Amino acid sequence: MSEIPETSGGGVVWQSSPPGSIYDYIRVASFSIGPDGLVEQWSRRAVDLFGVSAEEARGKDPVEVFMPADLRERGHRRVKEILDGKEWTGLVPFRIPGEERPHGMAEMYVMPTETESGERAALCIVVDVRALRRIETDLAASQAIFGQSPFGFLLFDTDLTVRRANRRFATVFGGDADDHRGRTVHDYLGRPEAERMTTALRKVLETGESVTDLRIVGAAPGARDRRHWSINLYRVHSGSGRPIGVAGLGIDVTRRHNAAREAASARRNLALLNQAGARIGNSLDLEATARELLDVAVPGFCDLASVDLYQGLLTGDEAPPGRWGSSHDVGYGAGSAELRRVAFASAVSDTPRRADGGHASDPGRPDTAPIEVGAVHRYPFNSPYAGALRTGRIRTVSGDDGDLARSTLIVPMTAHDTVVGLVQFSRAKGSEPFGERDRALAAELAARAAVCIDNARLYRREHERALILQRSLLPPGDPEAAGLDIACRYLPGADATEVGGDWFDVIELPGHRTALVIGDVMGRGLRAAVAMGELRTAVRTLAQLDLEPAEVLSHLDEIARGLGAPIGTQQSRAHKNRGPELSEVYLATCVYAVYDPVTRRCTFANAGHLPPVLVEPGEAARLLDVPPGMPLGVGGEPFEEVEVEIPEGALLALYTDGLVESRDHPLDEGLSAFRRALTDPSRPLEDVCDRVLSSLNTGHGEDDIALLMARIQGLPGEAVGDWRLPREPRSVGRARELARAQLAAWDLEPLVDTVELLVSELVTNALRYGEGEIRLRLLRDRTLVCEVWDAGLVQPRRRRAKDTDEGGRGLQLVGLLSSSWGSRRTPRGKTVWFELALPEGGEAAEPTVEQLLSMF
Repeated sequence: MSEIPETSGGGVVWQSSPPGSIYDYIRVASFSIGPDGLVEQWSRRAVDLFGVSAEEARGKDPVEVFMPADLRERGHRRVKEILDGKEWTGLVPFRIPGEERPHGMAEMYVMPTETESGERAALCIVVDVRALRRIETDLAASQAIFGQSPFGFLLFDTDLTVRRANRRFATVFGGDADDHRGRTVHDYLGRPEAERMTTALRKVLETGESVTDLRIVGAAPGARDRRHWSINLYRVHSGSGRPIGVAGLGIDVTRRHNAAREAASARRNLALLNQAGARIGNSLDLEATARELLDVAVPGFCDLASVDLYQGLLTGDEAPPGRWGSSHDVGYGAGSAELRRVAFASAVSDTPRRADGGHASDPGRPDTAPIEVGAVHRYPFNSPYAGALRTGRIRTVSGDDGDLARSTLIVPMTAHDTVVGLVQFSRAKGSEPFGERDRALAAELAARAAVCIDNARLYRREHERALILQRSLLPPGDPEAAGLDIACRYLPGADATEVGGDWFDVIELPGHRTALVIGDVMGRGLRAAVAMGELRTAVRTLAQLDLEPAEVLSHLDEIARGLGAPIGTQQSRAHKNRGPELSEVYLATCVYAVYDPVTRRCTFANAGHLPPVLVEPGEAARLLDVPPGMPLGVGGEPFEEVEVEIPEGALLALYTDGLVESRDHPLDEGLSAFRRALTDPSRPLEDVCDRVLSSLNTGHGEDDIALLMARIQGLPGEAVGDWRLPREPRSVGRARELARAQLAAWDLEPLVDTVELLVSELVTNALRYGEGEIRLRLLRDRTLVCEVWDAGLVQPRRRRAKDTDEGGRGLQLVGLLSSSWGSRRTPRGKTVWFELALPEGGEAAEPTVEQLLSMF
C-alpha cells in the first residue's frame, strides 16, 4: 500500500459554494468505522464511488469487502492502529465486491473518533484518485496554455475588468501579469478602439457568440508605431454552465497587415498588367495599339497620358528605329527626330483646352504650346523628353503650382533595345505622386505596347514574304491524275491576319495511282509557311517511296518533331540580351489519301485533320468515318488506315478548317453548310468549287482556305490487262505473248518489242529471286504501265555488272528503255513496274547503240 507523508490539519472554513465548485468535481465520499472495525455509516457518495449500497456496506469489515486479498493483512493492521488513535492518509486500491482484481485507486484520510461511551472509532474521507489526477492535468494544461502562450491572453470578469493576464501580454504592455488585474480596455487603447472592444466584449458575454479576427489598431506604451492586432473573444463558463467571464486572445498581425497591403498593391498592378496583356496589341495598327495602351492606363494608373511615335515608323520607313544611346544626327535614337502625337487620354474633367480643341501643354515642356493628336513635332534637345529618348531611361517630372499635373513619368517605349516612341503618364493634383513601384509598372506597360508596335511594323514585311513563299509552294496550274477529274482552290487570309500554313498537293504514284494530300500547319507567319514547305517536300519524297498512307504520316510525324530547330548562332548573338532562344515546336494536321483507278478504292489516313467529304451519285454528302489520329509533331500514337470503295461519278472533297469554321459560326454549322453546297455534284467540277466558295462565308479572312476536289472516273475495264502466271520457266514466254496481244488490241504495236523485252526481264527476275505466284498487269491511260507482282520481300537493286558477268544487266536495261521504273511493297510481297510514254503518231524511239553499250 502506497503512503503519503502525514500532514497537520488546519482550520476549516465553512462557505456556501456556487454550483460547479471544486467539490462537485472531486465528489468527496465518507464512511465511519465502529470500535469493532465494522462499517457503521455509509454516505451516498460512497455508494456512487464504490457501487455498494448502504445496506450492503453497514456491518461489514471494509478490509475484507473492499481490499484485494494480498493486501488484507496489511489493511487489518492499519485499521487496528487507527482504532488505537492514530491518523492515516494514503492511497488504497479497492475492488467492487464479487470481483478479484482492483477496480480503482482511492485517496483516503482516516481520523480517529470516540463514541458516546468513550470507545475508539474512525471517520474515513475518500476521494477517487482518477478525479484528482484529471483536475491536476487540467490545471497544468490550463496553466501551460495561458502562461506559455506566445500570444497575448486576457481573462475578463463579468464586469469587463481584467481578471488575469498572461506573461506575453505583460511583455507588450509593461509590468507583471498581476499588475493588469482590475484594468479595462480603456487603459490600453484609444477611445474609438476601446469602445469597439467594449461593445464586442459585452456582446460575447450576453449572447455567447464568439468574435474572431476583430482588428484593433493601437500603440504599445512608449512606442510610436501603430500596431495591428487580431482579437478573438469567446465566453467562459463554469462547470455548471454559468458564464463567468470572457477570454480574449490577441495576435500581433502588423507584419501580416503590411504584407497584405503590399500584396493588394501587387494584385492591383498584376490585374492592370493582365488587362494590358488582354487589351494591348489586339490589332496590327500602330495608332490603335497606342490608344489601347491609354485605355488601360487611364484612369486605373494615372489621370492623363499621351503617346508619341517616331514619324518614320508611321510612314513605313524600312530603316529600323535607332537604338537608344546611339548618336545619329537625325536618327530616332538622337532624341530630336520627328515624332507624331498618336493618342491622348484624360480622366480629369477640367483638363485645360485650347479654343481649337487642343489639350494643355505637356508638363515639363519649356514652351506652352499644346500638342494636338496627329501633330508632328520635335522635343528640344535638352528637354527631359529628348533625354529619355536618348538614354532609354525613365524620367520623372514634378509639376509646378500652376500645372495641372502633380507628377509625370516620361517613359521611352523600347522593344528589343530599340526605342520606337515615348509615353507620358501624369497624375493630377490631389492624387498620390508616382513611386518606385509605379515606375516599374509604367516601364512594363510601355514595353508591352512597344513590342506590339514593333511587331506590327515587322509584320508588314513578314506577311508579304510569307505570302510569296506560300504561293510558290502550291501546285501550279490544274493538277492531272489518272481516273480523276481534279479542281482546287486556295484563298489566303486577309491582310489583317498572318499567313497560315495550309497546303494541298496531287502526287502521281506508280500504277496510275494518285496521292491526294491536304494539310494545315498550326500557327501563322513566315515560320508556318516555311514549315508548310518542308512538310510538303517531305510528303512528295515519301510518296515516291510508295509507302502506305499510315506509314507516310508516321514518317511525317517524326519529321514535324524535328522541324523546330534552335535559333542559329549568329541570330543568338544578335539577341543575346533577350536570353536563350528555345526550339520552336511545329504541329500540323494532314489527310493523306491514295486512289487506285483500277479498283476504284481509296485508302485514307488522317493526322488530326477534318474528315473528307464524299458525295455518291444520288446520295447526300457525308463525312467519311476516318479515325482522326493525333496531329503531326505530337508523336507516340500510330495512325490508322481506312479503305473505301468509291463508285464512278462520286465526288471527293478535302478541305482545311478555314472553309468551315470562323468566329461567326461553330464548326458543326460550317460542315453542314459545306455538305449542302455539294448537293449537285454532277455539275462541272470548277463550278462546284465556285459554288462552295460563294455559298460559305469565305470572305471573313480569319484563316487561309484550301479546297481540293476530285471526281471519280476510274480506268475502264478495257484499259487494264491482268493475268496470273504459274511459277515455272515457260511463264516468261507466256508473259510475252500476253503483252504482245494486249498491245495489239490497244493499237500500240510500236511498243511491242520494248515491252516484250522488259516484261521478260521482270518475269525472269520474279522467277529467280521472288516467291509464290506471279501476276502481270498492263495499264493504259496517259502512259503505259507494266507491273509484275510476286510474294517475295527482297526489293530489286540496280547494279553495274562487270565485263565478265553473264547477267546483272536486266534492271539496267529496264532503266534505259523505260521512262521510269521502280519497286514497291505490297501486303503480300512486292511489285516491280516500269512506265512508257505512248507513241504520238510515230514509231517509238529505239535505244541507240551507245546506250546499249553503256551497260557493259
